[in-house]
Amino acid sequence: MDMDRAYANGAFIAGGDAYPARWAAEALAFRSKMGQRAALGLAYGPTERQRYDLFRPVGAAQGTVVFVHGGYWMAFDRSGWSHLAAGALARGWAVAMPSYTLAPEARISAMAREIAAAVGAAAAETPGPVVVTGHSAGGHLAARMACDGVLNAGLAARVVRSVPISPLADLAPLRATKMAGTLQLTDAEVASESPAFLSRRPGCGVTVWVGGQERPAFLWQARLLSEHWDCPWHVEPGRHHFDVIDDLADPDGLLVDTLVGGV
Repeated sequence: MDMDRAYANGAFIAGGDAYPARWAAEALAFRSKMGQRAALGLAYGPTERQRYDLFRPVGAAQGTVVFVHGGYWMAFDRSGWSHLAAGALARGWAVAMPSYTLAPEARISAMAREIAAAVGAAAAETPGPVVVTGHSAGGHLAARMACDGVLNAGLAARVVRSVPISPLADLAPLRATKMAGTLQLTDAEVASESPAFLSRRPGCGVTVWVGGQERPAFLWQARLLSEHWDCPWHVEPGRHHFDVIDDLADPDGLLVDTLVGGV
């Protein structure tokens, strides 16, 4: 099997090249409307990539949702996804969106430690439970936050749910792609950073989310994680890898209800 083809997304989505510009424009418009309820560029570490944006709901927050962006650990930052906070905000939750150091400057293991620090910083801003979600490579990092031993005990007690969206749960197939060199994927890194090889933390609920029109490799990755962790997985009909995240902006949608309903 050609693994580069198996894990390619944009080439199999009509108009795929237009999505990043659309995301960026919608995110910018959203931030401009948020006014003082948007705290931008908060630090969770010393470097410029170790920053997050925090969006607050009207009134007291019921808790915090942390969204981790994708880009195969090599692209994008927090600025392209702000509009996806709309759904949880309308349900009364604060939403934090961190950037993190990208490959090849950082290995995936270092990114996981950065996101753990970002979750801790965001949690310190708002009382109540914390839910972590993320898309694609961000889905991988969201799943890592549900792994046993990643978060300190106090923070782990507050992170009650993870919803990895189109996650990369087994990194081994990526060793056969052209990305492997940039990602510095070794056998040791695959073993230590693949959620499908690791234990889910007791007490952390997980639902794996994926689009029904995604590449077969992503459907396989989602099912693998759900089977290994004995947790639900939801296949959203008609959604591909780029529009599967759109429902994060819909407060009445099933995805947002999965994130914050009943917490």
